[in-house]
Amino acid sequence: MKNKPSVVMMGLGYIGLPTAALIASKGLKVTGIDISEKVVDTINKGMIHIVEPDLDGLVHKVVKEGNLCAATTPVSSEVYLIAVPTPFKENYEPDLKYVSSAVKSIIPTLNKGALVILESTSPVGTTRKMEKLIFEQRPELKGNIYLAYCPERVLPGNILHELKHNDRAIGGIDKVSTEKAISFYKHFVVGELHATNAKTAEMVKLVENASRDNQIAFANELSIICDKAEINVWEMIALANKHPRVNILNPGTGVGGHCIAVDPWFIVSEFPEESTLIKKSRETNTYKTEWVIEKIKNKALAFKIKKNREPIIACMGLAFKPDIDDLRESPALIVNDTLIKEKHSILSVEPNIETSSSRKLTSLIDALQKADIIVFLVAHKEFKGLKIERNKQILDFVGLGVS
Repeated sequence: MKNKPSVVMMGLGYIGLPTAALIASKGLKVTGIDISEKVVDTINKGMIHIVEPDLDGLVHKVVKEGNLCAATTPVSSEVYLIAVPTPFKENYEPDLKYVSSAVKSIIPTLNKGALVILESTSPVGTTRKMEKLIFEQRPELKGNIYLAYCPERVLPGNILHELKHNDRAIGGIDKVSTEKAISFYKHFVVGELHATNAKTAEMVKLVENASRDNQIAFANELSIICDKAEINVWEMIALANKHPRVNILNPGTGVGGHCIAVDPWFIVSEFPEESTLIKKSRETNTYKTEWVIEKIKNKALAFKIKKNREPIIACMGLAFKPDIDDLRESPALIVNDTLIKEKHSILSVEPNIETSSSRKLTSLIDALQKADIIVFLVAHKEFKGLKIERNKQILDFVGLGVS
């Protein structure tokens, strides 16, 4: 592979766009592909369509320099990265339609010597399936292109730093594919690059998130137990963590995002008899969201009985984690929308989203003034240290300790 290969990034979402911008900042020519013309037009203006610290300035810079451009259809390139969503179906089986569609769209543009890297979270064996898909349509490429899997492991809100500094597990369909992929990632990753095979790399990504899901499930289960026992779960966890070998996470509204809330199901779907603990953790975190909804409804019912009117409820936070705008698989959003669907009077507050075409948002100041019941669902920085009027009722599911 020459010093600075051309790159096509399939998908310009929360992972694809930061990755494309970071690669372009190293002087590589990157063409970002997205099915949304609006996204493409926005990026080509040097602007962004998502919230991520420092990304706006970087995208503006690399677009202006001519190292990043966006399009709706792929072009011929030396390296192809695929970073599209991998949701699951109603039965929790992984849905590979976006990955398959992305691969199919690049097949006509592939040349001998091309490197195709799948970054999308995928079930074990997906890289081999994509290899088969390519060679069925382009048999002459067999043995003449390279395929690998390399999952990202980044935290929204700190993506650019972590894309550059975090270690990566990189697994090819053969040894030379692994070597080619490692050589490519050295252009923009300073973290250690760990060579393995494609199946192992695929499982690594799933296991990382299943492990975190299990830890969160333990904390969420503790919160339900402590509520019944009339114990302050936040104080209890803080004291338990004084033990030198204990590190319990803090509970929340559930688990959201496109990784932790989804990836464990990929393991369960393939290994149902062996993954009982992984499945139970998923069920526990899903139940926590349902439990939160019932707690709010019970509070609203008690208010109605006492005041003889329906309360106004402020749902504080819609994103899946603090200080971002990402609503994917968000338990807070599920709580908010479920209560609206059930005809409760809801004020939806999300300080990280200025406007929304799909829902009515209320400002923080208006919500604090108008609401009878204030429900904290996400620990956004804007919610910390708030002083709430004494006549307001508070439900805090994220340990803000507001008063």
